[in-house]
Amino acid sequence: MMQLITLRNTHGLIAVITNYGGRVVSLFAPDRNGRSEDLVLGYDKPEDYLHSNEKYYGALIGRYGNRIGKARFRIGNQMYFLERNNDENSLHGGSGGFHNVYWTTRQINDGTLDLKYVSNDMEEGFPGTLAVRVVYCLTDDNDLKIEYFASTDKPTVVNLTHHSFFNLTGDPSQTINNHILQIPASFYTPVDEGLIPTGEIASVEGTPFDFRTPTVIGERLGQDHAQLKFGRGYDHNWVLDGAENSSSLRMAAKVTEPVSGRVMTVYTNEPGIQFYGGNFLDGRDTGKGGIAYRHRTAFCLETQHFPDSPNKDHFPPVLLKPGEEYYSICLYHFDS
Repeated sequence: MMQLITLRNTHGLIAVITNYGGRVVSLFAPDRNGRSEDLVLGYDKPEDYLHSNEKYYGALIGRYGNRIGKARFRIGNQMYFLERNNDENSLHGGSGGFHNVYWTTRQINDGTLDLKYVSNDMEEGFPGTLAVRVVYCLTDDNDLKIEYFASTDKPTVVNLTHHSFFNLTGDPSQTINNHILQIPASFYTPVDEGLIPTGEIASVEGTPFDFRTPTVIGERLGQDHAQLKFGRGYDHNWVLDGAENSSSLRMAAKVTEPVSGRVMTVYTNEPGIQFYGGNFLDGRDTGKGGIAYRHRTAFCLETQHFPDSPNKDHFPPVLLKPGEEYYSICLYHFDS
């Protein structure tokens, strides 16, 4: 049965979360004038999320966030085959991934929600029974903090993330191309036409992927660059500076919306972040307030290990073994 749980902090930050997919249904934050608006895409009716498999609005993503090439990977001598739900590849754990299951929830206090799910051995093709716990917390520092914990009884691959579609204007009919983005990353992972990393870790220097200084998102979308054509814009993984030497919390991205004054800063212990610019929103999906979600009216910032890491030995490893605990943290901090 679908539930809606409301979290609040003492500064006007409000999150509404459903047990279905652990989705953030609404996230209200004030602008520079104290006006609070909903910053995430989604639906007015909770039941509409039951039919939004390919949109992932506000969802928890697993077992494997992002893509696995040719929907297969090997652990030792054993090959595992996944659902091909993104052309010939696997995306976001398959159609029966964590975005489409019911989580057990327990509200700890006004600002904290505990969610649990047990993914059975070979669910969606992944080995091992995986026990997962996620904690959402609205802190009084104006953070939406998301912590992920997991353990397994067999070696498996894990890459958990969060998939809210943000528009910091609070008006999803407006483009996000005027938002200003900063990503402290000197390298990114180029992709092929199926958006699977080629294996190269390429410098952002001199490319449209250099966001080391704050840059308007839409400023370079018109450049003639093969990677922009493959993703119809930005849909790539950035390699965060310093991540190879430390798993401590660090800034992964900062987005400023100049009219409202809202600023969202993302922190994580993960080595990468996927920036997706809403390139595949096409107006066919009608969301909150009857608004059609059109091209580039939202962005996603998904903290993660790299796409297709199970098939790229030189990428940071995603193998989880029995006796180990998976831990990941993503923190979205809001200012105005």
